[in-house]
Amino acid sequence: MNDHEWLAERFEENRRHLRAVAYRMLGSLSEADDAVQEAWLRLSRSGADDVENLGGWLTTVVGRVCLDQLRMRKARREDSLEVHVPEPLVSRPDALDPEQEALLADSVGLALLVVLETLTPVERLAFVLHDMFAVPFDEVAPLVDRTPAAARQLASRARRRVQGAAPAPDTDLARQREVVDAFLAASRGGDFEGLLAVLDPDVVLRADAGGTPEGLSKLVRGARAVVEQALTFSRFAPFARPALVNGTPGLVTAQGGQPLSVLGFTIAHGKIVEINILADLARLSRLDLSILDD
Repeated sequence: MNDHEWLAERFEENRRHLRAVAYRMLGSLSEADDAVQEAWLRLSRSGADDVENLGGWLTTVVGRVCLDQLRMRKARREDSLEVHVPEPLVSRPDALDPEQEALLADSVGLALLVVLETLTPVERLAFVLHDMFAVPFDEVAPLVDRTPAAARQLASRARRRVQGAAPAPDTDLARQREVVDAFLAASRGGDFEGLLAVLDPDVVLRADAGGTPEGLSKLVRGARAVVEQALTFSRFAPFARPALVNGTPGLVTAQGGQPLSVLGFTIAHGKIVEINILADLARLSRLDLSILDD
């Protein structure tokens, strides 16, 4: 085995971990894969002769690539009130093959990803690397051009925002599926009271339709307001099918082979507390939904 083959083998051993880091940083599997590929290019150019901990080195490289990407993304987004739903990870709701299991292992709840989108790029990097992947602050600090103490403060500030805004979901997936099934049945039947029964009074609905006409992307708060939006979903409800969305029960709607939306639910205390809908057709087209085909 030559040096290049050895490097490629070591990199493949770390690929899944690196993609998990990048997905939490970017909220997009396609962009995460690009960041991982960039890390490989940098490794193949520089080699690993002076690297003692290859996995740690690659993690920081991916972190730096993602930080640059977040900064460019922030510069492009002029409207801070833009409704944005991260790219979901979609899997079959039943028995999973090894590839799907690996995908789910890399997932994190959509509600948490939405909150991560509100952090500054350096806060997000410090929080993801330290709190989610146990990277020491001594290694985080150079990436954000801060001292280790300042990097710790970034992570602490991000942690407070996450804990205050990201609802903690129920852990019983079977019970979650019952709630989502009840939501779907009520939507199909136009059942106003049935929808109210499964929604938390302070439920939040976030719909990201991308560059479609104004009004299709929206943020709605409160059970009755969300019910009104859910009833507009009734015409698409017959085309909805169960799926796992970022590891929890959700729905995918498609008509004539064309994906129309992915709905992710956050369920706490047996009630839906958050609904995140990606209905951006351009971004949906990049998702691999073939696994849901019969």
